[in-house]
Amino acid sequence: MVAKRRLAKSPSANRPPPSGDRPLRSQNQNRLLAALPDDVYARVTANVEIIPLPLKTFLYKPGESIDHVYFPGGGFCSIVTVLADGSMVEVATIGREGMVGLLSVSGDRRGASAAMVQAEASLCYRLPLAGFQREMERRGPFYELLSAYAHALTGAIMQSTACNAVHSVEQRLARWLLMAHDRVGTDEFPLTQEFVAMMLGATRPTVTIVAGTLQRAGLITYHRGHVTVVDRRALESASCECYRAATDLMTGVVMTRTR
Repeated sequence: MVAKRRLAKSPSANRPPPSGDRPLRSQNQNRLLAALPDDVYARVTANVEIIPLPLKTFLYKPGESIDHVYFPGGGFCSIVTVLADGSMVEVATIGREGMVGLLSVSGDRRGASAAMVQAEASLCYRLPLAGFQREMERRGPFYELLSAYAHALTGAIMQSTACNAVHSVEQRLARWLLMAHDRVGTDEFPLTQEFVAMMLGATRPTVTIVAGTLQRAGLITYHRGHVTVVDRRALESASCECYRAATDLMTGVVMTRTR
């Protein structure tokens, strides 16, 4: 575990736009918000602030009071465990399919983990914790959707734990690249050896070897902190069962509510 970094400040919010400027539910880039019934969507989004997610920004840090939850409209964040020596290990990846902060809003509202932006986005919906809790207390569609998401996220974390224990670094890197590819929506995105080492719990030399193997096989290109997915189908073959298992868990949250 080699990633050590000063914890940056959270992004400042832009002034919320007039309600008439907010996207229609069907046009919302976050899949959880877009899956809400129209009346619930209107009530929830009346309280959100629309902010950007700059690269490498921390949305919250261990021990901090959690005052907001975040619904990304693009990019993705890593939920990381920070060890005593400052090194970090990723435990979950969250993009437009989910919500950041769900694992840290119970109890005393202090985060046990950190949330860091791994792929920047120009759009994120930030909801005050009070508004989130108020809507959850209604025990309506929002509560049901977020409860289903919490169950799926827990399942994905458990799948990742099993993956880290039994699958090769090459399989795990292929799995993570596929998850990132799904969330950013482009073939090329920034990725440093430091972050790969953090995500996989591996050393930089190991990352260099594994990334080189995938590159020589024609699956990706990797140069100066940027990776490009060249052969998606082959990358899926190089991955393990955990990519499909975790993806199906997340897809199922919304699909059961949009049929």
